[in-house]
Amino acid sequence: MEILRTADSRFDKLPDWAFEPHYTDIADAASGQTLRLACVDEGPRDGRTVLLMHGEPSWSYLYRHIIPKLVAAGHRVVTPDLIGFGRSDKPADRKEYTYERHVAWLSNWLTAMNLHDVTLFCQDWGGLLGLRLVAAFPERFAGVVVANTALPVGKPVSDAFMQWLSFSQSTPDLPVGQIVAMGCSRKLSKAEIAAYNAL
Repeated sequence: MEILRTADSRFDKLPDWAFEPHYTDIADAASGQTLRLACVDEGPRDGRTVLLMHGEPSWSYLYRHIIPKLVAAGHRVVTPDLIGFGRSDKPADRKEYTYERHVAWLSNWLTAMNLHDVTLFCQDWGGLLGLRLVAAFPERFAGVVVANTALPVGKPVSDAFMQWLSFSQSTPDLPVGQIVAMGCSRKLSKAEIAAYNAL
């Protein structure tokens, strides 16, 4: 498997982003290789842990205004970049990205981080994956806050999801910043749009 890694320089001087990356090497059982998963890990280690999980096509930058507020309230805040996003490694072949592999990658990361008493906040694909972690490791979670997400339960997916799937899989260069901007209630600055595109 060919693995790509975004240059650190892409993350320099992003607006409202002063967080140091932390990295965990995780095993990919399918290929036998190791992937590097990045996360923000801020706040006191003895504080209640809040796990923030982003969706597609974003990365941890989504939570740049929330992280400091939770830390100020005494929480440890951990927000991983999913494999393929942000500072985390990116398998080059789209076929390497499956739902089960994302769950396995995150499971390996969660156990390596040894997180306990976690309150999960999840949205979009962060919910599709994060809620699977709760089901697999209920002893590690104290609470869950669910935003715009769902669990796949064998029902047909919506037309909107199929349109997104078609678009995301057919465009050669996904305009991440513009996509995020379309879902915001306020206008993002050019610098913020560029920051979302840093990945």
